[in-house]
Amino acid sequence: MKAFADLYTALDETTKTNEKVDALARYFASAPPDDAAWALYFLIGRRPRQVVPSARLRQWVEEVAGLPEWLFSESYDAVGDFAETLALLLPDDEGRRTKDESLMQNPSSFVGGHSSEDSLRYWIEEQLLPLRGADEAAQREIVLRAWTELDRVERFIWNKLITGGFRVGVSQLLVTRALAKVSGVEAGVIAHRLMGDWEPSAPFYERLLSPDTQDAETSQPYPFCLAHPLEGDPADLGPIDEWQAEWKWDGIRSQLIHRNGQVFIWSRGEELVTDRYPELAEAGALLPPGTVIDGEILPWKDGGVLPFAQLQRRIGRKTVGKKLLNEIPVVIMAYDLLELDGRDVRQEPLSWRRAELEKVINSFNHRDTEKTKNNNLRDLRASVVQKILLSPIVQAASWEELAATREQSRELNAEGLMLKRRSSAYRVGRVRGDWWKWKVDPYTIDAVLIYAQRGSGKRASLYTDYTFAVWDDGQLVPFTKAYSGLTDAEIRKVDAFIRRNTVEKFGPVRTVTPELVFELGFEGIQRSNRHKSGIAVRFPRILRWRTDKPIAEADSLDTIKAMLPKEA
Repeated sequence: MKAFADLYTALDETTKTNEKVDALARYFASAPPDDAAWALYFLIGRRPRQVVPSARLRQWVEEVAGLPEWLFSESYDAVGDFAETLALLLPDDEGRRTKDESLMQNPSSFVGGHSSEDSLRYWIEEQLLPLRGADEAAQREIVLRAWTELDRVERFIWNKLITGGFRVGVSQLLVTRALAKVSGVEAGVIAHRLMGDWEPSAPFYERLLSPDTQDAETSQPYPFCLAHPLEGDPADLGPIDEWQAEWKWDGIRSQLIHRNGQVFIWSRGEELVTDRYPELAEAGALLPPGTVIDGEILPWKDGGVLPFAQLQRRIGRKTVGKKLLNEIPVVIMAYDLLELDGRDVRQEPLSWRRAELEKVINSFNHRDTEKTKNNNLRDLRASVVQKILLSPIVQAASWEELAATREQSRELNAEGLMLKRRSSAYRVGRVRGDWWKWKVDPYTIDAVLIYAQRGSGKRASLYTDYTFAVWDDGQLVPFTKAYSGLTDAEIRKVDAFIRRNTVEKFGPVRTVTPELVFELGFEGIQRSNRHKSGIAVRFPRILRWRTDKPIAEADSLDTIKAMLPKEA
């Protein structure tokens, strides 16, 4: 646990990529395999759900530290991070032992025989995981013992782990680079092995770093190739005939896998979602064995894409009833071919992969079902062959012509265009140069700041979480929240305004005198019964501070409703 805490500190204290990779490599080179497996599990963003309710943790800290409720609330408000607040409020060892022994009827239940030198595996498998099925008394005993035995940094990390909120400033790409550095295995191979379902254990970690790379699991997806936003003129990319343009659809990026008679559907978030899209699983079973397709799950009806809001009705449902299947049918729009006849073809140029993908999809979608003798199979094929569609290439003779075509994106419920170099391999992660997303400009409105709340982490002492309103019949109606887009200097100015112009407080939220106007941008819009305005938007952010506008010139709710898609 101490070594993991030291790693966390090293990662938290630097913003330099190479220093982070070096710190990770040092840890993995020296950590026992079972510790390394658990460290890896948490570092790449996987974590068990919260095992102890926050209210219990708060109550126990108040008891151990002798704090009134109001003081904990004020401390949390100032710090902004729950796990860090717990760690900071716990007394140091000598004072805490005295207080706790007088507090608890059974002091021996609070004193354990372990120290912070125990392994990370011990703290996870023998302390954290048993919390899930324990009653409150047993949970209290384990947690208080941990707080006694761990130092302040270790307590902070323990609190992060038991609340399910562990995060540190590294990406999965940096972790795979460090593991490649330690093992000599290519980062792409390690990234592939990390995909899908796996349990953190010494055997898994040893397989992860094994030099034998012939190890594709039946269900295992490939790491996704991701694009960077195009910020300059597309003409700077070179001749247009070197590039393939496709619509950028707004759905769920996924891989459809058919291997060894089994079908698997993985989301980009490495979640197995096969059961949630049974119609796609049926279609996938008709693909040639040893096929892996990269594409986008889209809500699709009457030959067109439905708004993303419709797909959200199916997201998160582990089982989908017939009514929802009929109301919101889905397709997978195939972008790329990653595996053909059981062979990894990611290193082939995009032009080759596209040609082979067309053969697979065209053969699949044009089966002569009438010649099928088995009526049940014929009916099945007839119902599923249109569930895997080929992403259309957007043709243009010049960048100017392509730019004009791009303006039609919203009419198709698309976000813009994808630009892919025809000679490019299918790479791992977000790598510059070969794939770009050329999105249409966001929707924009001018809104008024009415509520504010402190941020978290390094922004815990500043008001950085804002709620904005628009006009409706002469009243300002809350419309959306936004957290990003201002410079550090602007954040400090807005923070000072909020402190000077607070009208009232509701817990951590401050009502602010309505004076500041901001231009907000967002990607999508839909009706919502959960919002007072009746509208919900996707990915709202601050584009600029409109110091030139009075609040009377902010936009109205009617203006925003006019932006709704026709289907909404």
